[in-house]
Amino acid sequence: MDQFVLLMLILLGALITVPLGDRLGLPSPVLMTLLGIVLALLPFVPDVDVPPDIVLPLLLPPLLYAAVRRTSWRQFAANWQPIFLLAVALVFVTTAAVAVTAHALIPGLPIAAAAALGALVAPPDPVAATVVAGRLGLPRRLVSLLEGEGLFNDVTAIVLYKVAITAAVTGVFWWPGALGEFVLSAVVAVAVGLALGWLAGRLMAVLGDATLQVGLSLLVPFVSYALADRWHGSGVLAVLTTAFYLSEHMSDADDVKGRFASATFWQIVDTLVTGVAFGLIGLELHTVFGTLGGRLGQALGWSAAVVGVVVVVRLAWLLPAAWLARKTRRAGDDESEVPLSWRETVVMWWAGMRGVASVALVLAIPLRTDDGSPFPQRAVLVFIAFAVILVTLVVQGLTLPWLVSKLGVKSDTAAERDLERRLAISAATAARRRLKEIDEAEDLPEEVVELLAKRMTDIGMRISAEAADAERRAAYEQRAERVRTVRRVESEMLSAARQAVLDARRDPSADPEVVIRVLRLLDARSLH
Repeated sequence: MDQFVLLMLILLGALITVPLGDRLGLPSPVLMTLLGIVLALLPFVPDVDVPPDIVLPLLLPPLLYAAVRRTSWRQFAANWQPIFLLAVALVFVTTAAVAVTAHALIPGLPIAAAAALGALVAPPDPVAATVVAGRLGLPRRLVSLLEGEGLFNDVTAIVLYKVAITAAVTGVFWWPGALGEFVLSAVVAVAVGLALGWLAGRLMAVLGDATLQVGLSLLVPFVSYALADRWHGSGVLAVLTTAFYLSEHMSDADDVKGRFASATFWQIVDTLVTGVAFGLIGLELHTVFGTLGGRLGQALGWSAAVVGVVVVVRLAWLLPAAWLARKTRRAGDDESEVPLSWRETVVMWWAGMRGVASVALVLAIPLRTDDGSPFPQRAVLVFIAFAVILVTLVVQGLTLPWLVSKLGVKSDTAAERDLERRLAISAATAARRRLKEIDEAEDLPEEVVELLAKRMTDIGMRISAEAADAERRAAYEQRAERVRTVRRVESEMLSAARQAVLDARRDPSADPEVVIRVLRLLDARSLH
Protein backbone atom coordinates (compact mmCIF):
# COMPACT_ATOMS: atom_id res chain seq x y z
CA MET A 1 0.00 0.00 0.00
CA ASP A 2 1.42 3.38 -0.97
CA GLN A 3 0.69 6.71 0.73
CA PHE A 4 -1.80 7.79 -1.94
CA VAL A 5 -4.00 4.75 -1.23
CA LEU A 6 -3.67 5.45 2.49
CA LEU A 7 -4.85 9.04 1.95
CA MET A 8 -7.88 7.75 0.04
CA LEU A 9 -8.70 5.40 2.92
CA ILE A 10 -8.49 8.29 5.38
CA LEU A 11 -10.79 10.42 3.21
CA LEU A 12 -13.26 7.53 2.99
CA GLY A 13 -13.07 7.14 6.76
CA ALA A 14 -13.81 10.86 7.20
CA LEU A 15 -17.14 10.31 5.46
CA ILE A 16 -18.08 6.99 7.05
CA THR A 17 -17.33 8.06 10.63
CA VAL A 18 -19.91 10.88 10.52
CA PRO A 19 -23.03 8.64 10.38
CA LEU A 20 -21.25 5.97 12.44
CA GLY A 21 -20.50 8.50 15.16
CA ASP A 22 -24.16 9.60 15.18
CA ARG A 23 -25.26 6.00 15.71
CA LEU A 24 -22.70 5.26 18.42
CA GLY A 25 -23.05 8.61 20.16
CA LEU A 26 -19.36 9.40 19.69
CA PRO A 27 -17.78 12.45 18.04
CA SER A 28 -16.62 11.51 14.54
CA PRO A 29 -13.11 13.00 15.16
CA VAL A 30 -12.58 10.44 17.91
CA LEU A 31 -13.50 7.62 15.55
CA MET A 32 -11.14 9.05 12.92
CA THR A 33 -8.29 9.10 15.43
CA LEU A 34 -9.00 5.49 16.36
CA LEU A 35 -9.11 4.58 12.66
CA GLY A 36 -5.69 6.19 12.22
CA ILE A 37 -4.30 4.13 15.11
CA VAL A 38 -5.76 0.91 13.69
CA LEU A 39 -4.31 1.64 10.25
CA ALA A 40 -0.92 2.39 11.78
CA LEU A 41 -0.91 -1.00 13.50
CA LEU A 42 -1.40 -2.91 10.24
CA PRO A 43 1.95 -4.21 8.93
CA PHE A 44 1.25 -3.38 5.28
CA VAL A 45 0.39 0.28 6.00
CA PRO A 46 3.37 2.56 5.30
CA ASP A 47 4.62 5.19 7.73
CA VAL A 48 3.19 8.60 6.97
CA ASP A 49 5.83 11.18 6.23
CA VAL A 50 4.10 14.57 6.29
CA PRO A 51 6.59 17.45 6.65
CA PRO A 52 5.46 19.49 9.68
CA ASP A 53 6.05 22.78 7.87
CA ILE A 54 3.24 22.08 5.37
CA VAL A 55 0.62 20.93 7.89
CA LEU A 56 -0.65 24.39 8.88
CA PRO A 57 -0.79 25.82 5.32
CA LEU A 58 -2.72 22.74 4.16
CA LEU A 59 -5.19 22.25 7.02
CA LEU A 60 -5.89 25.63 8.60
CA PRO A 61 -6.99 27.84 5.64
CA PRO A 62 -10.01 25.74 4.56
CA LEU A 63 -11.03 24.99 8.15
CA LEU A 64 -10.96 28.66 9.16
CA TYR A 65 -12.73 29.79 5.98
CA ALA A 66 -15.48 27.23 6.55
CA ALA A 67 -15.83 28.30 10.20
CA VAL A 68 -16.26 31.98 9.28
CA ARG A 69 -19.16 31.04 7.00
CA ARG A 70 -21.10 30.02 10.12
CA THR A 71 -20.82 33.43 11.75
CA SER A 72 -20.57 37.10 10.75
CA TRP A 73 -18.37 40.12 11.36
CA ARG A 74 -21.29 42.12 12.77
CA GLN A 75 -21.95 39.38 15.32
CA PHE A 76 -18.33 39.52 16.45
CA ALA A 77 -18.30 43.34 16.49
CA ALA A 78 -21.38 43.38 18.72
CA ASN A 79 -19.80 40.88 21.11
CA TRP A 80 -16.13 41.81 21.04
CA GLN A 81 -15.96 42.58 24.75
CA PRO A 82 -17.36 39.29 26.09
CA ILE A 83 -15.45 37.36 23.43
CA PHE A 84 -12.23 39.04 24.55
CA LEU A 85 -12.94 38.55 28.25
CA LEU A 86 -14.29 35.01 27.99
CA ALA A 87 -12.15 33.78 25.15
CA VAL A 88 -9.06 35.54 23.84
CA ALA A 89 -7.57 36.43 27.22
CA LEU A 90 -8.21 32.85 28.34
CA VAL A 91 -5.73 31.59 25.74
CA PHE A 92 -2.92 33.56 27.39
CA VAL A 93 -3.91 32.30 30.84
CA THR A 94 -4.20 28.66 29.70
CA THR A 95 -0.93 28.81 27.79
CA ALA A 96 0.91 30.18 30.81
CA ALA A 97 -0.63 27.67 33.24
CA VAL A 98 0.11 24.66 31.02
CA ALA A 99 3.63 25.92 30.26
CA VAL A 100 4.49 26.24 33.95
CA THR A 101 3.00 22.83 34.77
CA ALA A 102 4.68 20.98 31.87
CA HIS A 103 8.06 22.66 32.47
CA ALA A 104 7.95 21.68 36.14
CA LEU A 105 6.84 18.06 35.55
CA ILE A 106 8.68 16.92 32.41
CA PRO A 107 12.46 16.60 32.76
CA GLY A 108 14.44 18.31 30.04
CA LEU A 109 11.49 20.25 28.61
CA PRO A 110 12.49 23.88 27.89
CA ILE A 111 10.00 26.60 28.83
CA ALA A 112 9.62 27.55 25.15
CA ALA A 113 8.56 24.02 24.18
CA ALA A 114 6.25 23.92 27.20
CA ALA A 115 4.70 27.21 26.04
CA ALA A 116 4.15 25.69 22.59
CA LEU A 117 2.26 22.83 24.25
CA GLY A 118 0.17 25.34 26.22
CA ALA A 119 -0.67 27.33 23.11
CA LEU A 120 -1.73 24.32 21.05
CA VAL A 121 -4.07 22.90 23.73
CA ALA A 122 -5.51 26.31 24.69
CA PRO A 123 -8.09 26.96 21.92
CA PRO A 124 -11.43 25.13 22.06
CA ASP A 125 -12.83 23.84 18.78
CA PRO A 126 -15.78 25.92 17.53
CA VAL A 127 -17.04 23.11 15.28
CA ALA A 128 -17.25 20.46 17.99
CA ALA A 129 -18.76 22.85 20.52
CA THR A 130 -21.37 24.41 18.25
CA VAL A 131 -22.47 21.07 16.77
CA VAL A 132 -23.15 19.71 20.24
CA ALA A 133 -24.70 23.00 21.37
CA GLY A 134 -26.98 23.10 18.34
CA ARG A 135 -28.33 19.65 19.09
CA LEU A 136 -29.02 20.60 22.69
CA GLY A 137 -30.95 23.77 21.85
CA LEU A 138 -28.74 26.07 23.93
CA PRO A 139 -29.42 29.82 24.03
CA ARG A 140 -28.21 31.52 20.87
CA ARG A 141 -25.99 33.90 22.85
CA LEU A 142 -23.97 30.92 24.15
CA VAL A 143 -23.63 29.43 20.67
CA SER A 144 -22.51 32.84 19.35
CA LEU A 145 -19.91 33.13 22.09
CA LEU A 146 -18.63 29.61 21.44
CA GLU A 147 -18.29 30.39 17.73
CA GLY A 148 -16.51 33.69 18.36
CA GLU A 149 -14.33 32.11 21.01
CA GLY A 150 -13.25 29.31 18.71
CA LEU A 151 -12.39 31.60 15.81
CA PHE A 152 -10.43 34.26 17.66
CA ASN A 153 -8.89 31.85 20.15
CA ASP A 154 -7.37 30.08 17.15
CA VAL A 155 -5.75 33.30 15.97
CA THR A 156 -4.34 34.10 19.40
CA ALA A 157 -3.18 30.54 20.07
CA ILE A 158 -1.48 30.12 16.70
CA VAL A 159 0.45 33.38 17.08
CA LEU A 160 1.60 32.34 20.57
CA TYR A 161 2.43 28.88 19.25
CA LYS A 162 4.61 30.24 16.46
CA VAL A 163 6.48 32.53 18.84
CA ALA A 164 7.09 29.63 21.23
CA ILE A 165 8.16 27.24 18.47
CA THR A 166 10.58 29.82 17.07
CA ALA A 167 12.12 30.28 20.51
CA ALA A 168 12.38 26.51 21.03
CA VAL A 169 13.95 25.93 17.61
CA THR A 170 16.41 28.84 17.69
CA GLY A 171 17.03 28.95 21.42
CA VAL A 172 16.57 32.72 21.39
CA PHE A 173 13.66 34.75 22.72
CA TRP A 174 13.48 38.53 23.11
CA TRP A 175 10.06 39.67 24.30
CA PRO A 176 10.17 43.27 22.92
CA GLY A 177 11.01 41.84 19.52
CA ALA A 178 8.24 39.25 19.85
CA LEU A 179 5.73 41.97 20.74
CA GLY A 180 6.77 44.08 17.77
CA GLU A 181 6.56 41.03 15.52
CA PHE A 182 3.08 40.33 16.88
CA VAL A 183 1.86 43.85 16.00
CA LEU A 184 3.51 43.80 12.57
CA SER A 185 2.08 40.36 11.91
CA ALA A 186 -1.44 41.59 12.66
CA VAL A 187 -1.13 44.72 10.50
CA VAL A 188 0.24 42.80 7.52
CA ALA A 189 -2.43 40.10 7.91
CA VAL A 190 -5.32 42.57 7.95
CA ALA A 191 -3.92 44.46 4.95
CA VAL A 192 -3.44 41.26 2.94
CA GLY A 193 -6.84 39.92 3.97
CA LEU A 194 -8.70 43.08 2.95
CA ALA A 195 -6.83 43.46 -0.35
CA LEU A 196 -7.35 39.85 -1.32
CA GLY A 197 -10.98 39.96 -0.22
CA TRP A 198 -11.59 42.99 -2.46
CA LEU A 199 -9.81 41.34 -5.40
CA ALA A 200 -11.64 38.03 -4.90
CA GLY A 201 -14.95 39.90 -4.84
CA ARG A 202 -14.18 41.56 -8.18
CA LEU A 203 -13.12 38.23 -9.70
CA MET A 204 -16.27 36.49 -8.52
CA ALA A 205 -18.38 39.21 -10.15
CA VAL A 206 -16.48 38.65 -13.41
CA LEU A 207 -16.79 34.85 -13.25
CA GLY A 208 -20.54 34.96 -12.63
CA ASP A 209 -21.08 31.20 -12.79
CA ALA A 210 -21.74 29.62 -9.39
CA THR A 211 -19.44 26.66 -10.08
CA LEU A 212 -16.51 28.90 -10.95
CA GLN A 213 -17.17 31.14 -7.94
CA VAL A 214 -17.08 28.15 -5.60
CA GLY A 215 -13.83 27.01 -7.22
CA LEU A 216 -12.33 30.45 -6.61
CA SER A 217 -13.51 30.39 -2.99
CA LEU A 218 -11.43 27.22 -2.49
CA LEU A 219 -8.27 28.97 -3.69
CA VAL A 220 -8.81 32.22 -1.79
CA PRO A 221 -8.02 31.02 1.78
CA PHE A 222 -4.83 29.26 0.67
CA VAL A 223 -3.62 32.32 -1.24
CA SER A 224 -4.49 34.62 1.66
CA TYR A 225 -2.60 32.43 4.13
CA ALA A 226 0.44 32.03 1.86
CA LEU A 227 0.76 35.73 0.99
CA ALA A 228 0.48 36.89 4.59
CA ASP A 229 2.94 34.24 5.75
CA ARG A 230 5.38 35.19 2.99
CA TRP A 231 5.32 38.82 4.15
CA HIS A 232 5.72 37.87 7.83
CA GLY A 233 2.05 38.33 8.67
CA SER A 234 -0.37 36.04 10.44
CA GLY A 235 -1.79 33.69 7.83
CA VAL A 236 -4.64 32.75 10.15
CA LEU A 237 -5.72 36.37 10.71
CA ALA A 238 -5.42 37.05 6.98
CA VAL A 239 -7.77 34.15 6.17
CA LEU A 240 -10.30 35.36 8.76
CA THR A 241 -10.11 38.93 7.40
CA THR A 242 -10.63 37.76 3.81
CA ALA A 243 -13.51 35.48 4.79
CA PHE A 244 -15.25 38.19 6.83
CA TYR A 245 -14.83 40.72 4.00
CA LEU A 246 -16.36 38.37 1.44
CA SER A 247 -19.23 37.38 3.73
CA GLU A 248 -20.09 41.05 4.29
CA HIS A 249 -19.62 42.37 0.75
CA MET A 250 -20.65 39.43 -1.43
CA SER A 251 -24.24 39.01 -0.27
CA ASP A 252 -26.32 38.90 -3.45
CA ALA A 253 -29.97 38.33 -2.53
CA ASP A 254 -30.64 36.75 -5.94
CA ASP A 255 -27.66 34.37 -5.94
CA VAL A 256 -29.69 31.34 -4.83
CA LYS A 257 -27.65 28.80 -6.81
CA GLY A 258 -24.40 30.21 -5.50
CA ARG A 259 -25.50 29.93 -1.87
CA PHE A 260 -26.69 26.34 -2.26
CA ALA A 261 -23.57 25.26 -4.14
CA SER A 262 -21.19 27.06 -1.80
CA ALA A 263 -22.84 25.77 1.38
CA THR A 264 -22.74 22.16 0.14
CA PHE A 265 -19.17 22.43 -1.09
CA TRP A 266 -17.78 23.88 2.13
CA GLN A 267 -19.59 21.34 4.27
CA ILE A 268 -17.82 18.62 2.27
CA VAL A 269 -14.44 20.34 2.56
CA ASP A 270 -14.87 20.84 6.30
CA THR A 271 -15.76 17.17 6.82
CA LEU A 272 -12.88 15.83 4.72
CA VAL A 273 -10.16 18.13 6.07
CA THR A 274 -11.22 17.55 9.68
CA GLY A 275 -11.20 13.80 9.07
CA VAL A 276 -7.73 13.91 7.51
CA ALA A 277 -6.35 15.91 10.45
CA PHE A 278 -7.61 13.45 13.07
CA GLY A 279 -6.65 10.47 10.94
CA LEU A 280 -3.10 11.79 10.68
CA ILE A 281 -2.75 12.22 14.42
CA GLY A 282 -3.90 8.62 14.87
CA LEU A 283 -1.17 7.48 12.49
CA GLU A 284 1.32 9.73 14.28
CA LEU A 285 0.47 8.20 17.65
CA HIS A 286 1.72 4.82 16.50
CA THR A 287 5.18 6.32 16.09
CA VAL A 288 4.82 8.20 19.38
CA PHE A 289 4.05 5.02 21.33
CA GLY A 290 7.20 3.45 19.94
CA THR A 291 9.29 6.48 20.83
CA LEU A 292 7.99 6.71 24.38
CA GLY A 293 8.99 3.16 25.17
CA GLY A 294 9.08 2.62 28.95
CA ARG A 295 7.95 6.19 29.69
CA LEU A 296 4.31 5.50 28.83
CA GLY A 297 3.25 5.47 32.50
CA GLN A 298 5.01 8.77 33.14
CA ALA A 299 3.46 10.28 30.01
CA LEU A 300 0.00 9.26 31.23
CA GLY A 301 0.64 11.02 34.54
CA TRP A 302 1.87 14.18 32.82
CA SER A 303 -1.13 14.07 30.49
CA ALA A 304 -3.55 13.81 33.41
CA ALA A 305 -1.94 16.84 35.04
CA VAL A 306 -2.17 18.94 31.85
CA VAL A 307 -5.78 17.89 31.22
CA GLY A 308 -6.62 18.91 34.78
CA VAL A 309 -4.94 22.30 34.33
CA VAL A 310 -6.74 22.96 31.03
CA VAL A 311 -10.16 22.11 32.48
CA VAL A 312 -9.75 23.82 35.87
CA VAL A 313 -8.19 27.02 34.48
CA ARG A 314 -11.10 27.43 32.06
CA LEU A 315 -13.66 27.32 34.88
CA ALA A 316 -11.56 29.49 37.20
CA TRP A 317 -11.32 32.14 34.47
CA LEU A 318 -14.86 31.99 33.08
CA LEU A 319 -16.72 32.46 36.38
CA PRO A 320 -15.25 35.89 37.27
CA ALA A 321 -14.92 36.93 33.60
CA ALA A 322 -18.60 36.18 32.93
CA TRP A 323 -19.58 38.15 36.03
CA LEU A 324 -17.49 41.10 34.85
CA ALA A 325 -18.98 40.86 31.35
CA ARG A 326 -22.50 40.96 32.81
CA LYS A 327 -21.67 43.98 34.95
CA THR A 328 -20.12 45.81 32.01
CA ARG A 329 -23.09 44.95 29.83
CA ARG A 330 -25.55 46.47 32.29
CA ALA A 331 -23.41 49.56 32.77
CA GLY A 332 -22.98 50.13 29.05
CA ASP A 333 -26.53 49.09 28.20
CA ASP A 334 -25.35 47.41 24.99
CA GLU A 335 -26.68 44.39 23.17
CA SER A 336 -23.71 42.11 23.65
CA GLU A 337 -24.38 38.47 24.35
CA VAL A 338 -23.05 37.05 27.62
CA PRO A 339 -23.91 34.13 29.89
CA LEU A 340 -26.77 35.41 32.04
CA SER A 341 -26.25 33.06 35.01
CA TRP A 342 -23.69 30.83 36.63
CA ARG A 343 -25.49 27.84 35.08
CA GLU A 344 -24.88 29.15 31.57
CA THR A 345 -21.26 29.88 32.48
CA VAL A 346 -20.78 26.29 33.69
CA VAL A 347 -22.26 24.98 30.41
CA MET A 348 -19.91 27.21 28.44
CA TRP A 349 -17.01 25.90 30.53
CA TRP A 350 -17.85 22.26 29.87
CA ALA A 351 -18.36 22.97 26.15
CA GLY A 352 -14.66 23.88 25.78
CA MET A 353 -13.70 20.80 23.77
CA ARG A 354 -10.39 20.78 21.93
CA GLY A 355 -10.33 19.76 18.30
CA VAL A 356 -8.89 20.19 14.86
CA ALA A 357 -6.86 23.38 15.49
CA SER A 358 -4.97 21.60 18.27
CA VAL A 359 -4.47 18.61 15.98
CA ALA A 360 -3.03 20.76 13.19
CA LEU A 361 -0.67 22.54 15.59
CA VAL A 362 0.65 19.39 17.22
CA LEU A 363 1.31 17.80 13.82
CA ALA A 364 3.23 20.95 12.85
CA ILE A 365 5.77 20.66 15.70
CA PRO A 366 9.19 20.55 13.97
CA LEU A 367 11.22 17.36 14.08
CA ARG A 368 14.51 19.14 14.76
CA THR A 369 15.89 22.45 16.03
CA ASP A 370 18.20 24.77 14.10
CA ASP A 371 21.32 23.06 15.46
CA GLY A 372 20.17 19.68 14.11
CA SER A 373 19.18 18.13 17.45
CA PRO A 374 15.74 16.53 17.90
CA PHE A 375 12.99 18.87 19.04
CA PRO A 376 12.88 18.52 22.84
CA GLN A 377 10.38 15.89 24.01
CA ARG A 378 8.38 16.02 20.77
CA ALA A 379 6.87 12.55 21.27
CA VAL A 380 5.76 13.47 24.79
CA LEU A 381 4.17 16.72 23.58
CA VAL A 382 2.22 14.87 20.87
CA PHE A 383 1.02 12.29 23.39
CA ILE A 384 -0.11 14.91 25.91
CA ALA A 385 -1.87 16.96 23.24
CA PHE A 386 -3.69 13.85 22.04
CA ALA A 387 -4.77 13.10 25.61
CA VAL A 388 -6.21 16.61 26.03
CA ILE A 389 -8.07 16.38 22.71
CA LEU A 390 -9.42 12.90 23.38
CA VAL A 391 -10.53 13.54 26.98
CA THR A 392 -12.25 16.82 26.21
CA LEU A 393 -13.95 15.49 23.08
CA VAL A 394 -15.15 12.22 24.55
CA VAL A 395 -15.71 12.98 28.23
CA GLN A 396 -17.01 16.53 27.90
CA GLY A 397 -18.74 15.94 24.58
CA LEU A 398 -20.69 12.93 25.83
CA THR A 399 -21.58 14.38 29.24
CA LEU A 400 -22.54 17.87 28.06
CA PRO A 401 -26.18 16.85 27.29
CA TRP A 402 -26.52 15.47 30.84
CA LEU A 403 -25.06 18.64 32.34
CA VAL A 404 -27.35 20.88 30.29
CA SER A 405 -30.36 18.84 31.38
CA LYS A 406 -29.36 18.96 35.06
CA LEU A 407 -28.77 22.71 35.04
CA GLY A 408 -31.93 23.42 33.04
CA VAL A 409 -30.24 25.65 30.47
CA LYS A 410 -32.54 26.10 27.48
CA SER A 411 -32.84 28.41 24.51
CA ASP A 412 -35.13 31.41 24.71
CA THR A 413 -37.78 30.05 22.33
CA ALA A 414 -40.07 33.04 22.92
CA ALA A 415 -37.37 35.44 21.72
CA GLU A 416 -36.63 33.23 18.72
CA ARG A 417 -40.31 33.08 17.75
CA ASP A 418 -40.59 36.85 18.14
CA LEU A 419 -37.58 37.36 15.86
CA GLU A 420 -39.06 34.94 13.30
CA ARG A 421 -42.35 36.86 13.41
CA ARG A 422 -40.64 40.22 12.92
CA LEU A 423 -38.53 38.88 10.05
CA ALA A 424 -41.61 37.35 8.41
CA ILE A 425 -43.50 40.64 8.65
CA SER A 426 -40.51 42.57 7.32
CA ALA A 427 -40.08 40.17 4.37
CA ALA A 428 -43.79 40.20 3.51
CA THR A 429 -43.97 44.01 3.76
CA ALA A 430 -40.98 44.43 1.43
CA ALA A 431 -42.49 41.98 -1.07
CA ARG A 432 -45.90 43.70 -1.07
CA ARG A 433 -44.25 47.09 -1.47
CA ARG A 434 -42.36 45.84 -4.51
CA LEU A 435 -45.53 44.26 -5.91
CA LYS A 436 -47.32 47.61 -5.58
CA GLU A 437 -44.49 49.39 -7.41
CA ILE A 438 -44.61 46.91 -10.28
CA ASP A 439 -48.40 47.08 -10.41
CA GLU A 440 -48.33 50.87 -10.65
CA ALA A 441 -45.70 50.74 -13.40
CA GLU A 442 -47.16 47.89 -15.47
CA ASP A 443 -50.87 47.85 -14.49
CA LEU A 444 -50.95 44.12 -13.72
CA PRO A 445 -54.23 42.18 -13.99
CA GLU A 446 -56.12 42.19 -10.69
CA GLU A 447 -56.19 38.40 -10.44
CA VAL A 448 -52.37 38.31 -10.84
CA VAL A 449 -51.92 40.86 -8.05
CA GLU A 450 -54.22 38.87 -5.75
CA LEU A 451 -52.44 35.61 -6.55
CA LEU A 452 -48.98 37.06 -5.87
CA ALA A 453 -50.12 38.78 -2.67
CA LYS A 454 -51.60 35.49 -1.44
CA ARG A 455 -48.38 33.64 -2.26
CA MET A 456 -46.31 36.14 -0.31
CA THR A 457 -48.65 35.82 2.65
CA ASP A 458 -48.18 32.05 2.52
CA ILE A 459 -44.40 32.46 2.51
CA GLY A 460 -44.58 34.75 5.53
CA MET A 461 -46.83 32.23 7.30
CA ARG A 462 -44.36 29.48 6.50
CA ILE A 463 -41.62 31.49 8.21
CA SER A 464 -43.75 32.33 11.25
CA ALA A 465 -47.36 31.33 11.83
CA GLU A 466 -47.71 34.23 14.25
CA ALA A 467 -47.19 36.76 11.45
CA ALA A 468 -50.92 36.77 10.62
CA ASP A 469 -54.26 36.74 12.42
CA ALA A 470 -56.26 33.61 13.24
CA GLU A 471 -58.49 33.79 10.13
CA ARG A 472 -55.51 34.04 7.79
CA ARG A 473 -53.74 31.22 9.64
CA ALA A 474 -56.74 28.93 9.14
CA ALA A 475 -56.93 29.78 5.44
CA TYR A 476 -53.20 29.22 5.11
CA GLU A 477 -53.44 25.78 6.76
CA GLN A 478 -56.10 24.75 4.25
CA ARG A 479 -54.01 25.92 1.32
CA ALA A 480 -50.87 24.37 2.82
CA GLU A 481 -52.60 20.99 3.08
CA ARG A 482 -53.58 21.16 -0.59
CA VAL A 483 -50.05 22.19 -1.54
CA ARG A 484 -48.58 19.28 0.43
CA THR A 485 -50.85 16.85 -1.39
CA VAL A 486 -49.95 18.31 -4.78
CA ARG A 487 -46.24 18.23 -3.98
CA ARG A 488 -46.39 14.63 -2.74
CA VAL A 489 -48.11 13.42 -5.90
CA GLU A 490 -45.91 15.60 -8.12
CA SER A 491 -42.82 14.20 -6.42
CA GLU A 492 -43.93 10.65 -7.28
CA MET A 493 -44.61 11.71 -10.88
CA LEU A 494 -41.22 13.39 -11.25
CA SER A 495 -39.51 10.35 -9.76
CA ALA A 496 -41.10 8.17 -12.43
CA ALA A 497 -40.12 10.70 -15.10
CA ARG A 498 -36.48 10.75 -13.94
CA GLN A 499 -36.35 6.96 -13.90
CA ALA A 500 -37.63 6.84 -17.49
CA VAL A 501 -34.90 9.27 -18.58
CA LEU A 502 -32.23 7.26 -16.75
CA ASP A 503 -33.48 4.08 -18.42
CA ALA A 504 -33.22 5.80 -21.81
CA ARG A 505 -29.53 6.44 -21.13
CA ARG A 506 -28.89 2.72 -21.57
CA ASP A 507 -30.00 2.98 -25.20
CA PRO A 508 -26.84 3.20 -27.35
CA SER A 509 -28.61 5.61 -29.71
CA ALA A 510 -29.38 8.11 -26.92
CA ASP A 511 -27.09 11.14 -26.82
CA PRO A 512 -25.71 11.34 -23.22
CA GLU A 513 -25.61 15.15 -23.31
CA VAL A 514 -29.30 15.34 -24.20
CA VAL A 515 -30.15 12.86 -21.43
CA ILE A 516 -28.18 14.88 -18.90
CA ARG A 517 -29.84 18.12 -20.02
CA VAL A 518 -33.34 16.67 -19.69
CA LEU A 519 -32.48 15.12 -16.33
CA ARG A 520 -31.16 18.47 -15.09
CA LEU A 521 -34.45 20.14 -16.03
CA LEU A 522 -36.40 17.51 -14.10
CA ASP A 523 -34.08 17.90 -11.09
CA ALA A 524 -34.52 21.67 -11.16
CA ARG A 525 -38.29 21.22 -11.19
CA SER A 526 -38.02 18.94 -8.15
CA LEU A 527 -36.30 21.74 -6.20
CA HIS A 528 -39.16 24.21 -6.74
